[in-house]
Amino acid sequence: MDLKKLSRDIESVSKKYSVKFGIKRDGQWFVLKLQEEMGELIQSYLMMTGKGRGKGQNANEIKENFNHEVADVFSHILLLARYFKIDLEKAIEEKWLKWNK
Repeated sequence: MDLKKLSRDIESVSKKYSVKFGIKRDGQWFVLKLQEEMGELIQSYLMMTGKGRGKGQNANEIKENFNHEVADVFSHILLLARYFKIDLEKAIEEKWLKWNK
């Protein structure tokens, strides 16, 4: 997967979302939106593990929702990195992948 292309594609969707709903995206929004998505991920995890109410969803729906929430968090990480001009591939190499050498 090409992270730079993926980041551009996700940025395009996020811009459309912000125009549609009149949202001003700034550094604070990107950080807080990530926190919001993390909350939704945690909620779906609790549902998936039987530690939260299922809201009338079956196990497959709950698992699919969990998968989508992971995708939301990942996408918002890419948006946050893009906004703050972080080269994620370089940062991951420096922070994580150096341990593989």
